[in-house]
Amino acid sequence: MNNQISKSTDSRPAPETGETLLEMRGISKLFSGGVLANDQVDFEIKAGEIHALLGENGAGKTTLMNILYGLYQPTAGEIYIRGEQVHFKSPQDAFGAGIGMVHQNRKLIPAHTVIENIMLGHPATRMIINEKKAKEEVSRIEERFGFDIDLDARVWQLDAGEAQIVEIIKALYLGARILILDEPTSVLTPPETEKLMYSLKDMVDSGLAVIPFITHKLPIVLEISDRITILRNGRVVDHIKTKDATKTSLAQGMVGKEILFDLNRPEVSPGDEILKVEHLSALNDKGFPAVTDLSLSVREGEIFALAGVAGNGQHELTELLMGLRKPTGGKIIYQEKDITRRTIKQRWKAGIGFVPA
Repeated sequence: MNNQISKSTDSRPAPETGETLLEMRGISKLFSGGVLANDQVDFEIKAGEIHALLGENGAGKTTLMNILYGLYQPTAGEIYIRGEQVHFKSPQDAFGAGIGMVHQNRKLIPAHTVIENIMLGHPATRMIINEKKAKEEVSRIEERFGFDIDLDARVWQLDAGEAQIVEIIKALYLGARILILDEPTSVLTPPETEKLMYSLKDMVDSGLAVIPFITHKLPIVLEISDRITILRNGRVVDHIKTKDATKTSLAQGMVGKEILFDLNRPEVSPGDEILKVEHLSALNDKGFPAVTDLSLSVREGEIFALAGVAGNGQHELTELLMGLRKPTGGKIIYQEKDITRRTIKQRWKAGIGFVPA
């Protein structure tokens, strides 16, 4: 029998590895306006496996998982947990059945501590709050799965990767046996991604079932998952064992046509310097340094990329360039003119455009 941490209302023994925990049969979701987000979708997951759900943006992944989590009601279809049909009217019903979900957009309260966020919504906190006991229990979860988060830290003090770990710990503390992860590596650095993958493998070894649903980063899917289901235009186009899949086959299944991963790019000779940033610095919305002594140069005829996980200053830098945020130091030079103090309208008239995320 698997030794699994569980506080869900499911009083049955923890599932054995390989037992079918979840079946979704013929799930359809028709929204007002005639948008068919899911069309007769079948999906299942077993204890002790990672079953990835792939698809482009708009393929129906999020809708399907929101149905499983009780946020949406299906137009048609049935859901079974360990062979018993269930009807989830809210996430609270999903909690009770042992389903946890970590959203891409965090659902934590920034002003509260990590342990307060984890305790929030737990059945044991309805009457008397025992923070000391909760810390002991959460610390055991951290130790079991290799997490290291300061439980007394305020959530606003955490980076994006740490906040995601808090969401995962919260789901485990609530007793999740099925853990749904929305784009789990989108805000993580490569070392954080590698660490999370080890933790996920430990989770499935303990009997949990994990459903990551992902739009990109196919190499990670191939490395961590056991099975893969691909959605396209709301329909399942393939169920496949990961060992039989390749990056090319997955991408082709997602978009419905051949994908070229290697492009022969012609040599480009950059022209004159059009934008120059000199020792630019700025604070974020919380008053902490977001951009520090940054210098860069962009030339005509080139694509200049900024790489980094969320929360590392890219957002603030784009606002600085467009005049949406005031710098604390440095200069912005555009076409050999200092525009550091120019207004948004002046920059726009000069030829600088901005497409927000």
